[in-house]
Amino acid sequence: MSIPTQMSLVGFVASAPELHFTKAGAECCRMRVGVEQWRKEADGSFTKLEPTFHDMVAFESTARETYARFRNGDSFVASGYVHEYEVEGSVIKEEFVARKIGHNANKTDYVVQRGRHAADRPLAAVPQPPAVGL
Repeated sequence: MSIPTQMSLVGFVASAPELHFTKAGAECCRMRVGVEQWRKEADGSFTKLEPTFHDMVAFESTARETYARFRNGDSFVASGYVHEYEVEGSVIKEEFVARKIGHNANKTDYVVQRGRHAADRPLAAVPQPPAVGL
């Protein structure tokens, strides 16, 4: 059995999340997001380029959590899919639909508050790299 995967987007919040409601009454959170761009140089180094900006949307519980937990500048990792739609009859636009979203652990300092049952379990030991010959 293969591992189920989804498309992901790694970026930062470029505009404050806005909470709206669909015609059916479901929560909908919209925001602009930025994606950092890098170019690999011939010498192996990387040059930071200007970020690209995109629309992102989330619905229902993901919309509520995104609106409550994210602020302008926050780094995130989201899984979902790209939705293309037509505006003004012939212009095709796209937005990333986030099914799940969380802060990017590589760029965000945070404290995890686990439920009461998780606190009863012992913490796993952090593996250490093997010692190199002295």
